[in-house]
Amino acid sequence: MSELVPLPVVLPLLGAALTLLLANRPWLQRVVSVGCLSTSLVVAVVLLVQAYRHGPLVVQIGDWPAPVGIVLVADQLAALMLVVSSAVTLCVLLYSIGQGQAEVGETAPVSIFHPTYLVLTAGVCNAFLAGDLFNLFVGFEMLLAASFVLITLNGTGPRIRTGSTYVVVNVLASMIFLISVGLFYAATGTLNLAQLTARLDALPDGVRLSLQLMLLVAFGIKAAVFPLSAWLPDSYPTAPAPVTAVFAGLLTKVGVYAIIRTQTLLFPDQQAGELLMVAAGLTMVVGILGAVAQSDMKRLLSFTLVSHIGYMIFGVGLSTVAGLVGAIFYVVHHITIQTTLFLVTGLVEQRAGSTDLRQLGGLARLTPLLGVLFFVSAMNLAGIPPFSGFLGKLGLLQAGVAAGGPLPWTLVVVGTVTSLLTLYVASRVWNIAFWRSPCRIVAPTAPLPALMVGATVALVALGVALTVVAGPLFEVTAGAAADLMERTPYVRAVLPGGAS
Repeated sequence: MSELVPLPVVLPLLGAALTLLLANRPWLQRVVSVGCLSTSLVVAVVLLVQAYRHGPLVVQIGDWPAPVGIVLVADQLAALMLVVSSAVTLCVLLYSIGQGQAEVGETAPVSIFHPTYLVLTAGVCNAFLAGDLFNLFVGFEMLLAASFVLITLNGTGPRIRTGSTYVVVNVLASMIFLISVGLFYAATGTLNLAQLTARLDALPDGVRLSLQLMLLVAFGIKAAVFPLSAWLPDSYPTAPAPVTAVFAGLLTKVGVYAIIRTQTLLFPDQQAGELLMVAAGLTMVVGILGAVAQSDMKRLLSFTLVSHIGYMIFGVGLSTVAGLVGAIFYVVHHITIQTTLFLVTGLVEQRAGSTDLRQLGGLARLTPLLGVLFFVSAMNLAGIPPFSGFLGKLGLLQAGVAAGGPLPWTLVVVGTVTSLLTLYVASRVWNIAFWRSPCRIVAPTAPLPALMVGATVALVALGVALTVVAGPLFEVTAGAAADLMERTPYVRAVLPGGAS
């Protein structure tokens, strides 16, 4: 089954090229895009099943053996990320088609959206599968180049302004990442992740710590970890709804994935574990306090996105199997729920013409289905039992209690308070936008596009399904976490002769 490993990257790239050729046939562009992402989802599910049953799947690109050639690795963590990202990107694509964004991008040429979106998807998948640091850098650059186009669709003043901030910050992060890649090669003579596991151990502690911190700064910017998160709340809200949804749900988690992969595989002693936990606590607090102060749904959700990144970093910082299990589960949960909430917000804007809470009211009575979709997703994000948000947070808090010590216990308290404040924020949005009497008359409009609603319903159902399949999902995340902490399965799959 290893021949399937490159397909999640190759299929979207081929689809991007084909949709460019079909620029004058929008309906064929839609067919190609949906077909590519649907096939990628099926392939990702097959890879997850095979990785769970038989261990990591490896393919040597161009038949050049590692560590000389480029290697793609689909272990349980990478395959799980492929499954959830493929499902989310497919639903967002359907939503955007329903909205009409994919056809015209408001005033953007028809040829832009589909190929750019598929390149973004390919970059995300390549980052998950990358078996060396430089290919991981290439994956980031693919998705960032595409995101630069998507975030400025329509070319309005606010989008250009916030898009410029997004570009500058991420170019800076990429520059730091590229410099760190060069330093890794200078210090070890290799960029292959499996081979680095042995060669980094031979370096002085100070050099290893410096390399570790360089990667953490680069990935911390991309993942929006405090104090490197100030750019996010200003960048995401002005983009089109489907673009904001896929950015918020997925792109920051690629940064979190990179932190999980490199910190467990390359730096198992976790010299920076306490630093990660401090950053996690501050990310939770600053993010949720920012959300409390907001009056616009998009900015509010952007701040909650920052806040909940802290939960994932908390699990990584614990440096235990239980912490990683909780972190991986929470990544899967948050990709799904955060994307869903931004899609619901797009429906609110479509229905009421605004996402400003001061101009909203009575939406539950005007559009009951919209109220249900928001309520279920918001309660899931807040961690109300028995939703997956509760299960993920409970796993992380239990891991913190089991780890013991002043810092983990502090993070347990901070995580609990953050969850309560998230519930307060979600309840506030519900009471103002959906429950209270309208503060202005909302003119009757045409029904919401069926494809937009259907894609949102599908993601809400997926979020609920994470609760139903929580047992098997925790089993997969436990296997992924155990392999990450052990490192041997990954190294042996890539380098059968050993890492030395």
